[in-house]
Amino acid sequence: METQSAGASRPVKGRVVMLVDNKVEGDSRVQKAAQSAAAAGWDVVLLGLVRSGNGRSWKLGDAEVRLLPLKTPLAKRHAERHRSPLRRPLAYPPGPLAAYRRQWAKAWRADVATRRAALRVAPEAVGSPLFRTTEKVRLIAAGPASKFLLKWVGFRARQTREAQKAGRRLQGPLDRAFTASWKALKGNRAWRRLEPVLWDYELTYGKEIDALKPDLIHANDFRMLGVGARAAIRARAAGRKVKLVWDAHEFLPGVRPWEDNAHWIPGNTAHESEFAPYADAVVTVSEGLGDLLRERHGLKEQPTVVLNAPDRPVEVDETLDDFEPVPDLRALCGIGPDVPLVVYSGSPGPQRGLGDMVEALPKLDGAHMAFVVPSPAAAYIQSLLRRAEELGVGDRLHAVPYVPHWQVVRFLSAADAGCIPIHHWPNHEIALITKFFEYSHARLPLVVSDVKTMSEVTRSTGQGEVCKAEDVDDLVRAIKAVLADPERYRAAYDKPGLLDTWTWEAQAEVLDELYTRLLADGRPGARS
Repeated sequence: METQSAGASRPVKGRVVMLVDNKVEGDSRVQKAAQSAAAAGWDVVLLGLVRSGNGRSWKLGDAEVRLLPLKTPLAKRHAERHRSPLRRPLAYPPGPLAAYRRQWAKAWRADVATRRAALRVAPEAVGSPLFRTTEKVRLIAAGPASKFLLKWVGFRARQTREAQKAGRRLQGPLDRAFTASWKALKGNRAWRRLEPVLWDYELTYGKEIDALKPDLIHANDFRMLGVGARAAIRARAAGRKVKLVWDAHEFLPGVRPWEDNAHWIPGNTAHESEFAPYADAVVTVSEGLGDLLRERHGLKEQPTVVLNAPDRPVEVDETLDDFEPVPDLRALCGIGPDVPLVVYSGSPGPQRGLGDMVEALPKLDGAHMAFVVPSPAAAYIQSLLRRAEELGVGDRLHAVPYVPHWQVVRFLSAADAGCIPIHHWPNHEIALITKFFEYSHARLPLVVSDVKTMSEVTRSTGQGEVCKAEDVDDLVRAIKAVLADPERYRAAYDKPGLLDTWTWEAQAEVLDELYTRLLADGRPGARS
């Protein structure tokens, strides 16, 4: 099927609307998918979001990117919107009442003090002798009463704050009981009570998708699955044939939630389970994750694997007007070519082992480390830099920002080793993550933790050393080994064909073939 793209004369294979719940920049997988699909002849519109400010749009190759402003009024938890009689029975209801009462009590105390002083310094101004006598009697009681009221209001205000905090944490027995009761009552539909914020995404994206009239919707990850499925349902009900591809980046039950509470995992997994049956095809990042998804959701077909591989490095003409030089990693770190440099590139977090790298640095004489992260000024990164200062190695730890995804491999190649000391989490065990492929194309010796899939591949190829996760001494051993003989590990990349399959170009062909098959295939969805 070929159509004309809106506002363009070139024939296209069909309109693809891609959905992602971030601002696109920094998400190399989504950027590459949109750009390569557009280059292959699809009319691609990639919808992302901004959490503050106005939306904007730009071109990514031949693909159009639109960021939509996300408003999340439904993100407020039940306990943040309603009184919690069981959690904190003496708390004020949410809203301005607690602040009003506290201020009113303070005003009364100030009034009592003023009236007492007035009786001493200007009794005639207070009133008649009879009124002054009555006033003195009133103030005898008003003093202790106002003091008690101020303490009482303060106590209730603290109860209100504690109730709000507990309502946001959602970690107590009441929260678990709330989750269990809604799961028992509604099953997969329980997310409407547990994670109503998912409706905010629907209300942000839904009309935009409908207006674009896609032939295929590519929904990235769990939040966008529901948005894409509902858009496909509406289109099909209106008589249009629309295919839905769900791109599952992680195994949701194995994710440690950003908000460690009783609602997050049950709510989001229920949402995922409700809408997974509407996917015509499932794409994921590894065979292991594909197996888990197939079992969990009863998929009829094995998910298609599209690796988080980087672009194939190509020679560039530095004389071209649009040539954009790749930043020099070593220059950003302020070190010369002969200084040993170990790099970590990717999203930061305690579970990713960056803290272990900092603790290892004092035992690596002369070596430097670079963290290539989205925001070097982020609080967590700054805490690591402070820790390095405490250890006396602050001058050997550097935090530098991301570069565009097409520059990543060349940027990282300035290092002597690439480090992935991630901890044992379910999702860490089952996939080769993006930085693994980026380090490989940069021909860096690797130091990886003993998470299952990555350690097995590293041992089989010989491209690096494996260390025990969360074991600083073993991390030091592994780093010293690769720095002592880097060419031994780089030789693994000379194996014919090894890096060829670890390229986005190879993955883009898989995605293009899947799109083509789906739009030529009238079969029902992927679920039995």
